[in-house]
Amino acid sequence: MSAVPEFEFRTSNACKYNNNDPRCVEVATNAPRTVVVRNSDTGRSVAFTAIKWSDFLTGAKLGEFDVTT
Repeated sequence: MSAVPEFEFRTSNACKYNNNDPRCVEVATNAPRTVVVRNSDTGRSVAFTAIKWSDFLTGAKLGEFDVTT
């Protein structure tokens, strides 16, 4: 059995981190075939397969998840 790597999270350059309002999304891609997304404020995280994450990014770039008001 191999050891599970500690996730190495990074924050988007678009995130304007503010100590008074520390809400950013962080992503770790250092685990094999897994992408973990974490809320920097709560520490809660969710894991995706690398394929599902790639599909999500493709959809986001195409505007699939855009919200109109």
